[in-house]
Amino acid sequence: MTDSVFVTRLIPDEGLDIIKKRFRTSVWSADMPPSPQEIVERAKQCSGLVSLLSDRIDESVISLLPKLRVIAQYAVGFDNIDVTAATKKGVIVTNTPGVLTETTADLAWALIMAASRRIAEADRYVRAGFWQVAWGPKLMLGIDIHSATLGIIGMGRIGAAVAQRAKGFGMRILYFDTQDTDFARAVEKETGVIRTDFASLLSESDIITVHVPLTNETKKMIGADEFARMKKGAVFVNTSRGAVVDEDALVTALSSGHLHAAGLDVFVTEPLPSTSPLLRLPNVVFVPHIGSASFATRSRMAVICAENLVLAMRGNRPPNIVNPEVLVHR
Repeated sequence: MTDSVFVTRLIPDEGLDIIKKRFRTSVWSADMPPSPQEIVERAKQCSGLVSLLSDRIDESVISLLPKLRVIAQYAVGFDNIDVTAATKKGVIVTNTPGVLTETTADLAWALIMAASRRIAEADRYVRAGFWQVAWGPKLMLGIDIHSATLGIIGMGRIGAAVAQRAKGFGMRILYFDTQDTDFARAVEKETGVIRTDFASLLSESDIITVHVPLTNETKKMIGADEFARMKKGAVFVNTSRGAVVDEDALVTALSSGHLHAAGLDVFVTEPLPSTSPLLRLPNVVFVPHIGSASFATRSRMAVICAENLVLAMRGNRPPNIVNPEVLVHR
């Protein structure tokens, strides 16, 4: 064991054991993530780094890690990493795509159903002792999911999995994507989803769910104008990235009654600050960024992350390389 690796959090044993058997391994065991300064201190002699979305691996961090050869991200997203800076320095970046598709789609549907039918509100209502009449004609009225129009923003793997589930509810399914891909065309044939423009999706959908990566183009792609175009009484769900949404505009749309409800797994600032005005709204269902949080999926992610790391550290091409252009310069 000549190479050292720093793992920024305790990942499931199935992956961590693979890493420990092959490298001198240091693990950050605290629940709170290490700061950039702490990452530099712990990884300055390391060839490999296993990172999470909550770790900021920017150019200043990368420049202070002279031995670094591989950053193995334990996530499908990698907007926390300056991939350009890594590539310039010859550092391979990997991620864990695919494995969390179905689990995240399940979570999106849990939020769709909970927000539409006011499940969290109803739970609080019962627990608080407000349920005094056995059955009320206007008690906790929500919106129907069956036969509704579902709008999917982003037709990648997760968006397609969400569409697949929508078929069982007999929904009309619209989608918008900036790319016209063969994958999306195949999904159209398989599920009957209809590609449309962004404005039409916003105005025609009863429920809107977001599945796009965070890029310069998608940052705040849904703001005040977009919420205004949505149907009155629509449900909005986001399991992609918090910064895709203008949260102030979302608060306005929800508090004014224009939107029926929202289901949110991701936020601009995570953890969500206790001062966030979203927390004062009864018509929001919150979960703490748990899209991939099932035992099986998190374990499989750990194994994929570890296998990416091992292959890259050995000089082989890992299957989930984010910056393949880096190999040209090696």
